[in-house]
Amino acid sequence: MADFAAARLNMVESQVRTQDVTDVRIHDAMRKLPRESFLPAGRTHLAYADIEAEYAPGRVLLKPRDVGKLVQALRPMPGERALAISAPYAAAVIEELGASVVRIEAGEALPAGSFDMIVCEGAVARAPDAWTAALATNGRLGIVERDGPVGQAVLYVRSSEGVGRRDLFDCFPPVLAGFEANRGFAF
Repeated sequence: MADFAAARLNMVESQVRTQDVTDVRIHDAMRKLPRESFLPAGRTHLAYADIEAEYAPGRVLLKPRDVGKLVQALRPMPGERALAISAPYAAAVIEELGASVVRIEAGEALPAGSFDMIVCEGAVARAPDAWTAALATNGRLGIVERDGPVGQAVLYVRSSEGVGRRDLFDCFPPVLAGFEANRGFAF
């Protein structure tokens, strides 16, 4: 029988805190949430490894470090409204921080309304326009854009003037099916 409580503590102390995730609310949430419960039986032993762990075909939980850094960049606050796209663990962390979370899988229609934050644990070639359009003013979108061997976690922020983008850190989750780069042919 695995000691998941000890593994969870070790994950926060060695993979999250040491990677500039300084928000103690995130540490507390990650220490509390049983990450193994987001994985199917037979894969729970991967919950606290420094890997992207597959929870369904073509769907992964980001590495603990990457979830911590992405959630910290989103700055969730109690009472905010969040959308989690193929992001079960990130959704739980954000919910633990006091935000209300709507969960969908990538490729599903977006719910009506606007969101204070949107997070996705799978990579996309580029942020879909529909996702940035679903942001409220001052809303944040935390995703990984990947069009090659290395992905880039990015933060989009909507203001009254438009949407800005900032690179955060490198990471390597697989690209979600249907969100690959469109390759064209040119002369």
